[in-house]
Amino acid sequence: MSYFSDLHLAEPILRALAEKGYTDPTPIQRQSIPSLIEGRDLLGLAQTGTGKTAAFALPSLHRLAMSPKPRKAASCRMLVLSPTRELAAQIADNMKFYAKHLPLSIQCIFGGVPAPKQARALVGGTDILVATPGRLLDLIDQRALTLRDVEIFVLDEADQMMDLGFIHALKRVARLLPPGRQSLFFSATMPQDIEALGRQFINDPVKVEVAPQSTTAERVEQTAILVNQAEKQALLTIKLREGLASGEIDRTLVFSRTKHGSDRIVRFLTTAGVEAAAIHGDKSQAQRTAALKGFREGRIKVLIATDIAARGIDVTGVSHVYNFDIPNVAEQYVHRIGRTGRAGAAGIAISFVSDEERPYLRAIERLTGVKLAVKPLPDDFLKEAARLPAPAKRGLANPALGGGERKPQGERRRDGGRGGEGRGDTRGGRGGENRGGRGGEQRRSNDRRPSAGRGTPRDGERSTSQRDHDRARAERRQAERPSGPRFDPLRDASGDERRDRQGRR
Repeated sequence: MSYFSDLHLAEPILRALAEKGYTDPTPIQRQSIPSLIEGRDLLGLAQTGTGKTAAFALPSLHRLAMSPKPRKAASCRMLVLSPTRELAAQIADNMKFYAKHLPLSIQCIFGGVPAPKQARALVGGTDILVATPGRLLDLIDQRALTLRDVEIFVLDEADQMMDLGFIHALKRVARLLPPGRQSLFFSATMPQDIEALGRQFINDPVKVEVAPQSTTAERVEQTAILVNQAEKQALLTIKLREGLASGEIDRTLVFSRTKHGSDRIVRFLTTAGVEAAAIHGDKSQAQRTAALKGFREGRIKVLIATDIAARGIDVTGVSHVYNFDIPNVAEQYVHRIGRTGRAGAAGIAISFVSDEERPYLRAIERLTGVKLAVKPLPDDFLKEAARLPAPAKRGLANPALGGGERKPQGERRRDGGRGGEGRGDTRGGRGGENRGGRGGEQRRSNDRRPSAGRGTPRDGERSTSQRDHDRARAERRQAERPSGPRFDPLRDASGDERRDRQGRR
């Protein structure tokens, strides 16, 4: 099958595709659409950007158009679940375009906007509902929505759903869905826990796999630069300024492991004259929408994102992807660099690798089967860094920049730190945040011991009575502290998603 017309889709759908200039299906569309038109369940293994939205949207729209039914109050005929707000909005926008010549209603619900407004939109029912799990269950609990009339159910990005802790929410949704529905289950990876989850939704599915799980974009040039953590900000600033000035960079995505790290990168770039915006879970929905719109339209050339927020970014023309922090989950690297090199275009992915992140790099190379080319720092790096505004070169260890002697990558300072923004935490996704308090953003801690710099004797020099007193005081403080986690492990989720996972465990 070479053209969409060969797939026997309804004429209004073909007309919409022609208006968008789509004539040749992608591999996943060729393999999926015929079986889905027949009503089969489907298990799809595909990365973002392979055309899977159209793969499930087109046959589903065809089925709904061929069997029109009156809408029922507070219900839907098709339900699509997405892990993030941006991805949900993107799916809904694509489906609205494909259905522009069909008398079908499409609604999208997610957190960050008032729930009563979304509930009112569902009073008369809708044909297609795109939702995030948290807000979906909120509206169900408010009796503003029922799933008893769902004919087609789509679970998109199942692996990301699991990463975000939606497992209990998904199990509840499975119990609310009617048994005779058609189910479509998509995931970029298929470990055993994802496969077990899929068995709760799909029955005797057609399996479609368009690429190996570890495949990275073939047209993406992948390189790594070994750099001390404190030098990453200056290196990124220099690279972006040069690339934007020369026109080599069209639009670029920069990935940070944390929300605070994303905001810090934006602040430093702005002081150096590089316009940038950040998108992450602490941003309001209006801020996230504005940043993404500016990036799509090309007004913002540099977008800083965390992995979770970036799942909804499907923007053409991304020429470069920078991994400011190496992901501590190798599969995330595949998702990240897949944002460039799309639609036959070439792309460039550059990873800044600190000494502590080398194990992550080795894990990525094992997963992808690709040995990243390692490039040295530019010859004039320190000279160029010295010209940057003070915040952009903060913490650089070099006499010319106001710091100490620069240590080569891989050599630790005797005090155990690296200056600047700290060494990064390689144990749980808080890399890039200072663990030792030397510049950058200090981590919050309940440790209130006075530092040696205040003239307080070290523990080994204290008297026995003083140590006993300190120990007793620490025990009293510990007894007075409330129980519970010291930090929010769901810090990168939207408000409704966080409430769902905390309240429904």
